[in-house]
Order: sequence, then structure tokens, then C-alpha cells
Amino acid sequence: MTRTRIAATGSYLPERIMTNAELESLVDTTDAWIRERTGIAQRHIAAPGETCADLARAAGQAALDAAGLAPTDVDLIVLATSTPDQVFPSTACRVQERLDVPAGAIAFDVAAACSGFVYALDVADRFIRTGGARRALVIGAETFSRILDWSDRSTCVLFGDGAGAVVLEAAESPGVYSTHLHADGRQESLLNVPWGVSQGYELLEGSRGKVSMRGNEVFKVAVRTLGAVVDETLAANGMSRADVDWLIPHQANIRIMAATARKLQLPMEQVVSTVEWHGNTSAASIPLALDVAVRDGRIQRGQVLLLEAFGAGFTWGSALIRY
Repeated sequence: MTRTRIAATGSYLPERIMTNAELESLVDTTDAWIRERTGIAQRHIAAPGETCADLARAAGQAALDAAGLAPTDVDLIVLATSTPDQVFPSTACRVQERLDVPAGAIAFDVAAACSGFVYALDVADRFIRTGGARRALVIGAETFSRILDWSDRSTCVLFGDGAGAVVLEAAESPGVYSTHLHADGRQESLLNVPWGVSQGYELLEGSRGKVSMRGNEVFKVAVRTLGAVVDETLAANGMSRADVDWLIPHQANIRIMAATARKLQLPMEQVVSTVEWHGNTSAASIPLALDVAVRDGRIQRGQVLLLEAFGAGFTWGSALIRY
């Protein structure tokens, strides 16, 4: 049976850093308040004119370089984002052009909010397992600062911009053991951006077109569903918590990450956390964290990784991988 392995990782962060101290001048907040409730100290913000495709291209190129591959080696690009460059073509197609991936390759976007990278990984894994592709570039990229209401302290302190990528390729042994995806559209009102093209081209006054979140309610659902998907994932593979070397969660905030670690009975030393320096980068957060831990040497070949995410939709999912 054809399986899928991660050949390499890559990431990119915009140059500009926004600290909590800078946010103190925008909204009624403090560095201590933000750190205590979220674990975030700073976040990166895309420059004017710097788009999601720019971030994604840089992360994708870094992953290809790490794998020792050329763009001609890629025949599938799956890009997860909630902040695409435009309605169409897809941001993945724009990345294809900028990386000079050959015409005829498959390229498309996936929209699953903060769960987007896990969804994209699942899709690419299925392409490779069924022979639809031989090598895939899977990217999570966001310019989330463009949809923030900078007067809403409940959301603007949380998010940042960035991109992460992995190269997936066919292998004879795992690799990706399994992925598990779920959604519940009934809870849309708790976390959304209440505007879209088919609802009208003109933004109304107020926060329409910006992130709206009922944080306490989202937190409760996230902790419950992430705990369940962790159990589901381990049971599907006949593994126990002791088999997991690293938990790489969506970097929503430190409290949700710590709650998931407790569910796994993992010490925080086995949780890859970049939320302090990146904030919540939505679909980019897991591949960003993965790349950081690969490049600093924490994650080694042969170790078992558990990826899990929760996002608007609601969507949630996991992937169990032997790196």
C-alpha cells in the first residue's frame, strides 16, 4: 500500500513584529492581561501590499529547499487559508505561478479556518495514497490582520500573519498514519466573519467583514472536541498516549493547548508551542510550529507527532504522523 511521508517543512513570517505594548495604544489592554489569558507576547503583521500568496510562496520555497527538490517535482498544491488574495483564481494557483510549478499540476484552496492545514493535509494524503499525485506541497497561509477589528480587544490581540508548508511524498511505510476531520455548522454564530461576496459587495457600517468571536463559548467547545478527537485518533491506530512524542496543536491560546496536553497526560515540554511569538496564525499555525521544532532539532525522524486543530465552522481535526 502506498503511504505518505513528510519529506520536509518550511515557513515564513512577515518582517514587522507587533508587540503587546503596541496594542496597549490601540485598545484597552495590557501586556500582562494578554500574556495571562493567551500566552501571546507578539505577532507578525504582513506589510502593505504583502499578500497571502507572497507568504505562501516563501514558505513553500523553504520547504522545497529543505527537501532538495525543484518546483518541477511538485504535481499538487493544496493551500489552506481564510484570507485568500482574491475570489479567484485560488491562492494556490497564484503560488503555482510564482514558484514556477509546471502547468498541468493540480492546485486549489481549502477553507476550514484554523483547522485548514489539517484538512489540506488529509486531502493531499488521499491524493498520494490513491495515485492521484506523487508529491504535494501543502501550505497553510494567512494575512489574518486584514480581517481584524483593531478596536475589539477580544480578537485583535490574538491573531497574526504567517505561512507554513510541508512537502508530502509517497512512501512504503508511515508517514501519515491517519487523519480525522469533523465539522458542525450549527455553531457558526460563535466564530465567524459575517460578510461574503454572495451577501453583497458593500460592507455595512460597524464590524461587518471582521472577525466576530464569543471567546468563552468557543473555548469550552474547543477543549471538549479536541479531547474527543485525540481519543479517536489514538484508538484508530491502536496507540496509547505514551506512544506520542510530540503534540503540535493549533496555536489558538496557551490555555486550550494546556488543556489538550492534560487530556493526553503529556507534560508541556512535549507540546510544541510558538503562540508566544506568533500569536494565532489560523491555518498557518500548525505548519509554522512544526517547522520551528524540526529546524531547532526537537523533532527527530522516527518520532510520533499528533497534530490537532479547531476552528470556525466549527471545524476540527487531527493527524497522527511518524515523522
